[in-house]
Amino acid sequence: MMAAMETYDVIIVGAGMAGLTLALALEKGGLDVALIEKQPFDQILDAGFDGRASAIAYACFRQWKALGVGDELEAHACRMDEIFVTDGHLPGAASPKPLPFFLHFAAAEISDRTGDEPLGYMVENRITRQVLHRAVTERGITLKVPAAVVEHRETGSFAEIALDTGETLRAPLVVSAEGRKSSLREKAGIGHVSWDYPQSAVVCTVRMERPHNHIAYEHFLPSGPFAILPLTENRACIVWSETHAKAKALMQVTDGFFYDHLLARFGEFLGDIELIGPRFIYPLSLGLAEDMHKGRLALLGDAAHGIHPIAGQGLNLGLKDVAALAEVLIEAVRQGEDIGTEIVLERYAKWRRFDNVSTSVVMDGFVHLFSNGNPLLRAVRDVGMGLFNRVPALRKFVMEDAGAATGDLPKLLRGELV
Repeated sequence: MMAAMETYDVIIVGAGMAGLTLALALEKGGLDVALIEKQPFDQILDAGFDGRASAIAYACFRQWKALGVGDELEAHACRMDEIFVTDGHLPGAASPKPLPFFLHFAAAEISDRTGDEPLGYMVENRITRQVLHRAVTERGITLKVPAAVVEHRETGSFAEIALDTGETLRAPLVVSAEGRKSSLREKAGIGHVSWDYPQSAVVCTVRMERPHNHIAYEHFLPSGPFAILPLTENRACIVWSETHAKAKALMQVTDGFFYDHLLARFGEFLGDIELIGPRFIYPLSLGLAEDMHKGRLALLGDAAHGIHPIAGQGLNLGLKDVAALAEVLIEAVRQGEDIGTEIVLERYAKWRRFDNVSTSVVMDGFVHLFSNGNPLLRAVRDVGMGLFNRVPALRKFVMEDAGAATGDLPKLLRGELV
């Protein structure tokens, strides 16, 4: 006997951090949501699945607080109160002879923060997934896990999704939050511009002897950026970009050999460091969809845009997508509109298109500008950074923009429910 078709307001395919957050936001707005994920959650939530930590902009963290998960996430988050950016050398307290060619960002310089907000929060991805998954489960949102989409078709005022479990679901709108290799995007024929960088990121966690004082460091080296990102318990997430060959070699060497190479880049300004847990490797690339919707399909997060982690903006772009899409859909439902129509989905695309494209272009430019050892270009970079650092208005704009607090903000990024 054929299983009955299940009907929802929105079907979200992909239960990553952006997909889970959208499910919570739509549920808060009164929509009936189904969330589909092809990988078992016990694998996704395992400590060995993802060794990364994400820098969450302070406005994006407001969204999680509005959705009722911020307090639990904040208990596992580390504030970022300051950021030092240098071109291959350590400034300030990290250098016995401070050089003027660096950028310094401090949360105290931003006047429009709510209360004592930092520049951002560092949260380990596995913790974020655990908290969001628990909230989705507790709120009774439908989860189809593990389940993969085998067919996607549109019939009149509904999109239908057939799963490999034998179930069929329908809704006025399907959202692809599948990540960079979105199968629904490809099946819909939405164009996708992409290219690989000649770099992979090696990620690991260390514990320091001296306190990090909630300061993040990013050093631009010829092979790629080297970031020291503060975590709880005086730990740091290291994101070390190298050529593919060297990154693969770093994954294969002994812990002692890896430690020696790491220490040469990390330095001794925070005392002895201790490696904690395994190493991870992630090839780096850029991808940008030519549109954010087609028919009754909308793209979210990395399915629409995947960028280099050079400034930690990847997940933040996805969370900004969530805030905009949730507000557009919830308000459309309240007005009695069909949320899967082009007129509704174009509001979402118009709200997010410029930010997504411009951020992707700027991040790509940074990669090409800083990931090289040209001595003339490096001299120009250093002088430019030094001059930029002397203009408080520019620093403030960059901090607010990176904090997701500029432009026409959706309500969730202001900490308000839709």
